[in-house]
Amino acid sequence: MEHIPVTSLIVIGSLVFSLLFIWWLIARYIANDRIGIVEKLWSRKGSLEGGNIVALNGEAGYFPKPLRGGLHFWFWRWQYKIHKKPLITIKQCKLGYVFARAGEALGPSQTLGKVVDCDNFQDVEKFMNGGGQKGRQRAILREGVYAINLAVFNVITEDGVYAIEDDPSLREWHSHLVESGGFDPVVIGSGAVIEGGKVTTSDNIGIVTVHDGPSLAQGEIIAPPVGGDNATDANYHNNYQDTEAFLRAGGRRGKQYAPLLDGTYFINHWFATVEPEDKEVIEIGQVGVVVSYYGKQGDDTSGKAFRHGERVHQGERGVWENTLGPGKYPFNTYAGKIMRVPTTNFVLHWITGKSEGHKYDESLKSIDLITKDAYEPMLPLSVVVHIDYQKAPSVIQRFGDVKQLITQTLDPLLSAYFRDVAHKKTMLQLVHSRDEIQKQARTELQAKFEQFDIQCVDVLIGKPESKDKDGKIENLLEQLRLRQLSLEQIETFSKQEAAAAKQQTLNEANAKAELQKNLTQSK
Repeated sequence: MEHIPVTSLIVIGSLVFSLLFIWWLIARYIANDRIGIVEKLWSRKGSLEGGNIVALNGEAGYFPKPLRGGLHFWFWRWQYKIHKKPLITIKQCKLGYVFARAGEALGPSQTLGKVVDCDNFQDVEKFMNGGGQKGRQRAILREGVYAINLAVFNVITEDGVYAIEDDPSLREWHSHLVESGGFDPVVIGSGAVIEGGKVTTSDNIGIVTVHDGPSLAQGEIIAPPVGGDNATDANYHNNYQDTEAFLRAGGRRGKQYAPLLDGTYFINHWFATVEPEDKEVIEIGQVGVVVSYYGKQGDDTSGKAFRHGERVHQGERGVWENTLGPGKYPFNTYAGKIMRVPTTNFVLHWITGKSEGHKYDESLKSIDLITKDAYEPMLPLSVVVHIDYQKAPSVIQRFGDVKQLITQTLDPLLSAYFRDVAHKKTMLQLVHSRDEIQKQARTELQAKFEQFDIQCVDVLIGKPESKDKDGKIENLLEQLRLRQLSLEQIETFSKQEAAAAKQQTLNEANAKAELQKNLTQSK
């Protein structure tokens, strides 16, 4: 076998080494589950100016388009650096957030960059040429796999933070989003939920707070609804999910009047946060009087003679003239409150230590009286009251709520009325005339209650009791019982005496009859 000369081996080896070296210099391999972010280290066109980091015209800097999986040539190692990063995967029913490091500056009223058509941040050139802005973005990533240039866009997912270099602020945002559930869609009215082995139900609404856009007008505390509810409307924002449509329709930052109803919503938590709140339930036997903090200043519908505040039409600011009937309502409690007013007859007890289930009378006590003969009894009293559902708004205007009506008006009114009655009667008259007093009180209190738009159905007076447990009233009643017993005994003795006289007459008649019998026999 002929030997190959050593010089030939050297030449062949040098050639192979040169080819491998050239291959190493110009060829780059990217795995199919990764991308290559190209950084041009130097260029004859110079470096980028200002704060720009994207080389759109061949300057030194990051290329806008990343390399996909496979072999790539002519990327000289002394001129190009390739950052190999994974593809971004957003899991099913999860959200991803984006922070842009390139683009135009945010406007004065912005906290997030506007939405730009750029293939979900995969086309850097379209983002830059379309007016994309630096900072956190309004647009979110939905489930899927994305080839995103991480030199331009940092991505935050539930699994972690994706960027060219580590950034502590990104980790803080990630922690905040995890704590607030920002990677999950907002679910309203999800029905039965199992927590800790217990089944609970959620029947709620979502109160939305927007964190981007123009501020509220001066004097406003809640933002008006915008965008309509028709999907064909150009400004329909689909329950805050289309951020640009919301802002284009005139939406403002702050608490929103329109809540989220039952459903699942993919909302950018940087743009808006959602607070769950139970629906308002008006039970049977009640109406709800709405006190609205939202709306334009309306005309007073209560009339000039009513000087206890304004009553307005539905949707205006103030006390609504129409009440809410029994039912369930998606009511935004930041925009107002619902005062519940009972429309069925209910009992109020002026009895110390006694209260009905409605608790309106929990602070009421038996009424302390002073009679004409200086007795000081405590009078237990029960009153049956009714409120007409059509007059419920005027009751709320006058008193604020039903409990204030009772404690600030009915309690002093009834106390004064029965004290006036007691001053004119002795203790015994107060006891003996109970039916008369009760009937008179019913008539007079019905007229007084009408002045406050409520009805007095009945007044029920109980047995007077000693104020200090000194037994004076009990002693008086005991004397009254003894006196009555004596009268009954006198009546009994009189009846017995009359009976004895009758018995004597009967006996005489019987004796005469017997004698007459004997006389007749003798004859």
